[in-house]
Amino acid sequence: MPTAARLIAALCLAVLGFVVSEMIKPLMPEGTSFGVFLNLNTAIGLVCGWSVVGSRAGRGFASGIGNGLTGTAALVFWALFAQGVYKMVGDAMRNRYDGPVEAFAAIFEIIGGYLRIMNDVTVIATLVIGALLTGLLTELAGRAWR
Repeated sequence: MPTAARLIAALCLAVLGFVVSEMIKPLMPEGTSFGVFLNLNTAIGLVCGWSVVGSRAGRGFASGIGNGLTGTAALVFWALFAQGVYKMVGDAMRNRYDGPVEAFAAIFEIIGGYLRIMNDVTVIATLVIGALLTGLLTELAGRAWR
């Protein structure tokens, strides 16, 4: 059921996904083709905000902060997984893998590489602050518009 809290949570995590994606672009190797990187991460933020954070609004500010952190963790997990699968499929189309098991294992190697790139103080701080703000704003929206 659509609520104001779900809408606010979805918008907050979509903006967080967009901002963090823009922050990661300069950290990537030169010549990286980003393709659907920005749009996919923003869409994942929208879905995670709506389904993970927004659905749990109305339980108090402490729970709201926890929900924001959970939603941001879900955003990071699904964005990394989606980007890993996207890159693996591109590599598989170029015949870089000998079989499906090697291609599946490559997803996790790609995710590990992306995690090393994300290991930046400003990226992590932005994710944490964004998670806190998402949780608080969602909780405020849940209280204001019932």
